[in-house]
Amino acid sequence: MAEPDREELKVREWIARYVNGELSFTEFLLRVRQVGIVDLDAIQLDVDRRRRCGFPEVVYGEGKSLESLERVFRAMVERGIDVLATRISQDKAEVLLSKFPGARYNPVGRTFRIPLPTSQSREEVQGRVTIVTAGTTDLPVAEEARETAEWTGAQVTMVQDVGVAGPHRLQANLHLLEQADAVVVVAGMEGALPSVVGGYVSCPVIGVPTSVGYGASFAGVAALLSMLNSCAANVTVVNIDAGFKGGYIAGLIARNAARARAGLPPATVSSR
Repeated sequence: MAEPDREELKVREWIARYVNGELSFTEFLLRVRQVGIVDLDAIQLDVDRRRRCGFPEVVYGEGKSLESLERVFRAMVERGIDVLATRISQDKAEVLLSKFPGARYNPVGRTFRIPLPTSQSREEVQGRVTIVTAGTTDLPVAEEARETAEWTGAQVTMVQDVGVAGPHRLQANLHLLEQADAVVVVAGMEGALPSVVGGYVSCPVIGVPTSVGYGASFAGVAALLSMLNSCAANVTVVNIDAGFKGGYIAGLIARNAARARAGLPPATVSSR
């Protein structure tokens, strides 16, 4: 049986104090309602999200100060949370790497990770995710998706530069897509690639439109609308340049598929 975490120990203490008459019911209820929230001044860190949703909270780094990022990261590390932050600039990453020696920065995807030790791994089984890019200019968004999917515990395969301008390139790599539990397709311009991929695989395809393209692409709006209008029934779509969202959803799908192969029940919310 797993050891109780810090939040669970707090609740047990409050129950004992309530039973002993040291806390009123109102005081007990107020404290319980705050379980899972760490107050970091202007930041309310949700440390209970892994229990509820399967994966911990992810930090959106753009616009946050170095001081705020460091404070959040330390609070997460102290609680055994595998840190993933997106949209971290190079200059901020250099400072943060000096403060967290075990961290890893991806300068292309602009992601920052502080992985847990292997012994604290969240998931005992791994799903399979393949990430496909239409062109090399889509790589920053694809790298954000890759880092996110790997953070969820998925085994990730990358297939790059196989856009519809040269359809033979996709056909040559189909064997890398056919065994995936979910495929993330990252494409700009007219955004046609997810529909093509959807016609070849039997798993969910997550289209990620990018802001790559000339004027009539409207900074990714054309690709977004093309993907939303896909006639391939297994294609769903996230927002423009949202590599994180594509990787996260693919990771969720892959995890439950892997659990099913292993004869395990779907991941569910655990009780306290």
